[in-house]
Amino acid sequence: MVRNLFADLPAPGTEETFEQLAGGAAVRIERIVSFGQRSAEGFWYDQADDEWVVVLEGSAGLRFEDASDVIVLRRGDSLVIPAHARHRVEWTEDRTIWLAVHYR
Repeated sequence: MVRNLFADLPAPGTEETFEQLAGGAAVRIERIVSFGQRSAEGFWYDQADDEWVVVLEGSAGLRFEDASDVIVLRRGDSLVIPAHARHRVEWTEDRTIWLAVHYR
């Protein structure tokens, strides 16, 4: 079945959405749509799996716990987040569409 990653997007101003597109025992692929969301103050992701993310539309700022600089991801930019690399989302644009691949 053909699916367009830009189709059936949630309405602006809604909560951030996470939609699993495919996956198996060692991999999970999801589309994330953000509308200005950011990680809660003091919260750090600490994931058991590696994650590759790409911004398809919009932009976002990520910060790793062991770094002071914010990494800015714009349309087409991708980044590997190693397992257990504590990180947070500092900001997203009004609509940011991500593709995330979680793998072991």
